[in-house]
Amino acid sequence: MSTEQILNRALGAYLGFACGDALGATVEFMSPKQIQKRYGVHQDMIGGGWLALEAGQITDDTQMSLAIGQAIVDYQGWNIQAVADNFVAWLESDPPDIGNTCRRGILRYRDNGELFGLPRDDDAGNGACMRNLPVVLSTLKRPDYFNEWSLQQSHITHNHPLSDAATLTLGRIVNLLIHGQTIDACKQEAEQLIGEYGEFAYSPYPGKASAYIVDTVQTVLHYFFNTDSFESCLIATVNQGADADTTGALAGMLAGAKYGVEQIPERWLTRLDQQVVEQIRQQTQGLIRFAQSS
Repeated sequence: MSTEQILNRALGAYLGFACGDALGATVEFMSPKQIQKRYGVHQDMIGGGWLALEAGQITDDTQMSLAIGQAIVDYQGWNIQAVADNFVAWLESDPPDIGNTCRRGILRYRDNGELFGLPRDDDAGNGACMRNLPVVLSTLKRPDYFNEWSLQQSHITHNHPLSDAATLTLGRIVNLLIHGQTIDACKQEAEQLIGEYGEFAYSPYPGKASAYIVDTVQTVLHYFFNTDSFESCLIATVNQGADADTTGALAGMLAGAKYGVEQIPERWLTRLDQQVVEQIRQQTQGLIRFAQSS
């Protein structure tokens, strides 16, 4: 794979992630039936939703990812304190949304300086998994760094074996896709996760798309493996409703890495907050440059 091809797929993953976030936020917390009644098929970036967003506005998924990515670019490497500091700055910027587990972990760091919490049963949400893409991009050739950095950033807010396993698995699948590996190789990675934690089994698809990491991963893998284009993957995923900004973001990440940036519909890219698009383009170049040099 040439650097150009890798950059194309990496950018596809990151912009695809943001598109899924902005598209899915409109229908977050709705059921598939409610979505169908209101929108037919939800497929345009129109904003609104329970957060009353502008069309193309992103949520905590992309904002937290950008916070991690910026720390890596600024320090030309890993500085977990810089990541945590960026989370605090983000929390204090009055974001449109922040999950309870994320809030609790960031406040713990801000108030006590603790970079990780003890394992908790209620830490099995998707908040750590949803923001790990910059770690994936910066460690494309360093699986040892990938594991260590992923778990460190996760444990600022989420310390749970299911969250850890899902974050690592989706990250490895993105790495495979960016390197042009086959869908079979990706399915093998998913099967290893299911072999270790059977609750992640996604076939037959149970139909839940909540913020519980098992529901999130089942939804993302089901639609990613059962669609054949970026657009069809994203539309199918967000129309499942529930935690649609995060399932949409993660499905967009996988589909963007597989199909490349040119397969992302222009109508979504032009609608997406252009400041965010520019930030993502700059970060992706910086993260890939770092990955190639490390």
